[in-house]
Amino acid sequence: MADKSYLGWPFFEQRHAVLERDLDAWAAEHVRDAHGSDTDAQCRSLVRALGDAGWLRHAIGGTAYGGALDAIDTRAICLIRETLARHNGLADFAFAMQGLGSGAISLFGSDASKQAYLPRVAKGEAIAAFALSEPQAGSDVAAMQCAAVPDGDHYVLNGEKTWISNGGIADFYVVFARTGEQPGARGISAFIVDKDTPGFAIAERINVIAPHPLARLEFSNCRIPSSQRLGEAGQGFKVAMATLDVFRTSVAAAALGFARRALDEALAHAQSRKMFGQALADFQLTQAKLAQMATGVDSSALLTYRAAWQRDQGQIVTKEAAMAKMTATETAQQVIDAAVQMFGGMGVVSEHPVERLYREIRALRIYEGATEVQQLIIARELLREG
Repeated sequence: MADKSYLGWPFFEQRHAVLERDLDAWAAEHVRDAHGSDTDAQCRSLVRALGDAGWLRHAIGGTAYGGALDAIDTRAICLIRETLARHNGLADFAFAMQGLGSGAISLFGSDASKQAYLPRVAKGEAIAAFALSEPQAGSDVAAMQCAAVPDGDHYVLNGEKTWISNGGIADFYVVFARTGEQPGARGISAFIVDKDTPGFAIAERINVIAPHPLARLEFSNCRIPSSQRLGEAGQGFKVAMATLDVFRTSVAAAALGFARRALDEALAHAQSRKMFGQALADFQLTQAKLAQMATGVDSSALLTYRAAWQRDQGQIVTKEAAMAKMTATETAQQVIDAAVQMFGGMGVVSEHPVERLYREIRALRIYEGATEVQQLIIARELLREG
């Protein structure tokens, strides 16, 4: 059983402890530990279950649109992701993508857009996706080639996106495209594109080591009403970064959940596994490794919930979110690797809990800004402050 004493830290309010307790109990009853063979079907089922139970209300902002609060509570988002990640990586993914995929609508959508999409997201009736990356424009958003040209009261969208989570099962996509108001990142706009829009197609499904819905998208003379634009023309980079600022810290929380699960598994195994006439936990080498794992988990938690708390106080957390994301994902990789090593041969058996964690953590060090990008962000902010 994971240590819950951290919920008493001053970053949290009582409602956060209640939220974590209730979700943990719900997940233990309703979320299967293992992933099924039909990832698309399981993801759809998880989105609906999370919506029916009311958890997706925390993924959107605005009580008028079905949200739990008027503004997205970053600490709640992080606690939910951490808790779900401890139980099942795909459950965490399903929740996170509802938030990330609709986050730009919560932050920048018109009232009409919010009314059209957010209540369905909160109920799990519509699946959301966030389409920013391209084959030659991942970390370098300014290299984006996908373009939207104004045509009367529409934009005509051409190009492609790739590595798009929920690609192939989403009901709508928040798509970023070059509209050319200014050079580089300042000439990008954001649009809501429904899945059945003529000219939009799923070009390719992508399989990765920790299965989840992922695809490459194509747009060919895809006409998007101007009313589907989010924010002002040319402000798409601002829309994207504001959305990522909310959810980047939650990536750290998901990694934290994976690390906590690995530590729990390692502790239980070390105390029950007999070797050379004593428990594995009796060996000093094991104790040293467990100490390193636990210290890494707490370090990650402190950085993660500091960033979440600061954002909920209205502070800019570009540096703090990057520190949390970098530290939590890199640390979780180390903690999970140590757990696999402690389990020996069982640790690499397919679908063993620590083997699953080993596959699931790897992507978190890359998506929503790879570790190397986080380092650049942190250094840039330090130099700016100096």
